[in-house]
Amino acid sequence: MAKRDYYEVLGVNKNASADQIKTAYRKLAVKYHPDKNKGDKAAEEKFKEASEAYHVLSNSERKQNYDNFGHAAFENGGAGRGGFGNFDFSNHFSDIFEDFFGEGFGGGRRSRRSNNRGSDLRYDLSISLEEAFSGKKQDIKFSTSEKCDTCSGSGSKPGHQAGTCSMCGGHGQVRSSQGFFTVQQTCPQCTGAGEVITHPCTHCNGQGKKQASKRLSVTIPKGVDDGTRIRLSGKGEAGSRGSSSGDLYLFINVHSHDLFKRSDENLFFECPVSIADAALGTSIEIPTIDGGKAKIKIPAGTQSGKQFRLRGKGMPYMRGNEFGDLYVQVKTEVPISLNKEQKELLEKFREIENEKSNPSIKKFFQKAKSFWKN
Repeated sequence: MAKRDYYEVLGVNKNASADQIKTAYRKLAVKYHPDKNKGDKAAEEKFKEASEAYHVLSNSERKQNYDNFGHAAFENGGAGRGGFGNFDFSNHFSDIFEDFFGEGFGGGRRSRRSNNRGSDLRYDLSISLEEAFSGKKQDIKFSTSEKCDTCSGSGSKPGHQAGTCSMCGGHGQVRSSQGFFTVQQTCPQCTGAGEVITHPCTHCNGQGKKQASKRLSVTIPKGVDDGTRIRLSGKGEAGSRGSSSGDLYLFINVHSHDLFKRSDENLFFECPVSIADAALGTSIEIPTIDGGKAKIKIPAGTQSGKQFRLRGKGMPYMRGNEFGDLYVQVKTEVPISLNKEQKELLEKFREIENEKSNPSIKKFFQKAKSFWKN
């Protein structure tokens, strides 16, 4: 069966740029990769065909030979320096995977010990709303693994060094062939370190780390909210054999407040007001989250549910010097357990009360009468 034109295989024209050729191949490689189409021989052939086309067209010299002579340029050793000859597609595919996909598709040039990095840790820290407002410093204590003092984290007994892994030759990875392509994996003997401990440290058994109780002073910035996550780089568990430490994540829990309710940087609370104060008007002092007081004026005729806004009296923004607002909602309270004098006064007030004093009530009964009439 005659080979298809390489440009046709990749779906590009002869004037396509190197980036366009690379993008076209990447799409096909992802679509037809054997790991995604296990047992599909047709997909495997298309993958191989696309990789062969990319090998030729991604190189300027091979591309020029192909443009001049077509497939004949690479038959019987090739016409000139650009030919395939006995080219090993298996190794070529592995290199392509490294460039395009990293380790996930059987490649990846990982550094030694990268898989021996210490684990990340989580610490849940509860604070009050006042502490979230002002920020705080706090000492925390937790159990973790730290670098072994005896071997300085190397895992080897003092005076000795780790030897080169015989299985991977010190590379930390081994390759195995699967059909026409090569899979690169972490070495099972040294777990990617490239080295093996021949004389393990007696204090850490060759791990380079040991369990310990750690105390740390942390700073909680002002303005943190419930659920805020703070990352402390390198404060997690120590890595094995001198590898880097993991990170410590602080998860902040802000307790609910008896008075204030929070929404982002704004605060809210209800302020009870008597009927007389709401009707006649008054001035009241209210608390603020910083421990101070603020005075607000309640105009005569203020209805229950009326909201007053105090700018800059809310929570601070975590980034910047601005503050949210404080919203105070008036809640008119009806008196209970009236004494005789109060009842008499209210009865007299009801007698002289006119409709103009209660526009909402008047409007409601007008609508009710219209409803009953219809």
